[in-house]
Amino acid sequence: MNRLAAALLVVVACSLHGEAQQKSPGAGPIIVLETAKGTIEIETYPEEAPKTVARVIALVKKNFYNGQRFHRAEPNFLVQVGDPVSRDVSRDASWGRQGTGTPIGVAEITKKRRNLAGAVAMAHPGTDATTADSQFYILRRAAPELDGKYTVFGHVLTGAEVVAKLQRGDILKRAFVKE
Repeated sequence: MNRLAAALLVVVACSLHGEAQQKSPGAGPIIVLETAKGTIEIETYPEEAPKTVARVIALVKKNFYNGQRFHRAEPNFLVQVGDPVSRDVSRDASWGRQGTGTPIGVAEITKKRRNLAGAVAMAHPGTDATTADSQFYILRRAAPELDGKYTVFGHVLTGAEVVAKLQRGDILKRAFVKE
């Protein structure tokens, strides 16, 4: 077996077993999501999406996401969080419709960051990516059909197995920035 094949096997084995990936060159702060099913670490891309990363980091530091529920969980597609109404189980029929009320106002979409498995991107309620507010999704599989439509601002470093287990209604206990 040549070195390239051996290296590829190690990468595949690590991703299958949920082991940590190395932080990408130029990646920014790491966001940690402590969920009911385990911990997810997300690297951010402030070079490509500076306003989006700044917005999400600010919301994390204000404890905005703490106690929210994953209001969307589609098998073999994605999980989504960021609606403050999701803290109230009695209002589950309206989960996914709210945010902070203040859109980011920019669409920082780049060809450099794609909707690959593990990508973290801003959700928005329609066709205008500038209306993204606080909700974001994590992809369980590659979704090239989303490229050019959503701002990809991060990628899962560790916890892909946790993302795979999340279901609608699971709690995001705490989000914080890893210092």
